[in-house]
Amino acid sequence: MLWEWEDGDEAARTGEEVPVDFDFFSFFEPKDYYKILEVDYDASEETIRSSYIRLALKWHPDKKQGEEKATSRFQDINEAYQVLSNPVKRQEYDKKGVLYVQDQNAA
Repeated sequence: MLWEWEDGDEAARTGEEVPVDFDFFSFFEPKDYYKILEVDYDASEETIRSSYIRLALKWHPDKKQGEEKATSRFQDINEAYQVLSNPVKRQEYDKKGVLYVQDQNAA
């Protein structure tokens, strides 16, 4: 089968670089929810909550308009809080670490 170019593939055919908003290597980086929320591993629920609020306000996409990484950072902050604010999920995350994140992404 021969490759047929689609209408929007002019840049690919001419060899021009096409900007892609995708970080391939981010799949291989383990997510440390404690570091994302900037708290210690033995942080209390209140400390986790207050750090989440502070970071969510700081990185909210509406406040960081024009910054490409703001949405991604905000999503990571929310994801970390969803796990660390739930005692059952936090205990499982503490046991499994990176494997917990991979299990959740596969589901």
